[in-house]
Amino acid sequence: MTSRRIAAVLLVVAAVAAILLPFVSATLLTIGIGGIAFAAGIGQFLRLGSEASTQAKLFRVLSALLYIGGAVFILLDPIESEISLTLFAGVLLLIEGVMELASGATTPGAAAGLTVVDGVVTSILGLLLVLEWPSDSLWALGTLFGVALFLSALNLFRSPSNQPGV
Repeated sequence: MTSRRIAAVLLVVAAVAAILLPFVSATLLTIGIGGIAFAAGIGQFLRLGSEASTQAKLFRVLSALLYIGGAVFILLDPIESEISLTLFAGVLLLIEGVMELASGATTPGAAAGLTVVDGVVTSILGLLLVLEWPSDSLWALGTLFGVALFLSALNLFRSPSNQPGV
């Protein structure tokens, strides 16, 4: 079995777990985002020495404190953070969908139709997340994450194995 197929199987397993346990996967995803934000804040502090001016150092410290403050908020209460993250994801998907619709409407050619379909689906998904918020917060992110993992796995399964990559 090629590494591409192994990766696809592992993605399917992760996707099934995320879809069957959406609250757990969403919470772990939220905690992961908190960890990444904390690491980014530490990274900003570590870059202080490379800044020449006092003003640049001040902005670097403010950026670090913002990252670390956000990380602490997320890590101390990941469930509450998950609720906020769901609203953010809904707004983001809604805006992305509208932008895709605008792009599809202004792009000539065969791909324009697919872009419009993408825009409609993304807009509807974003709108549903926003309209159902906060009641959808405990399952939506985990389910969406699982579906994204599953689609990535399908892409790996259907891709020719002679291509470079995984």
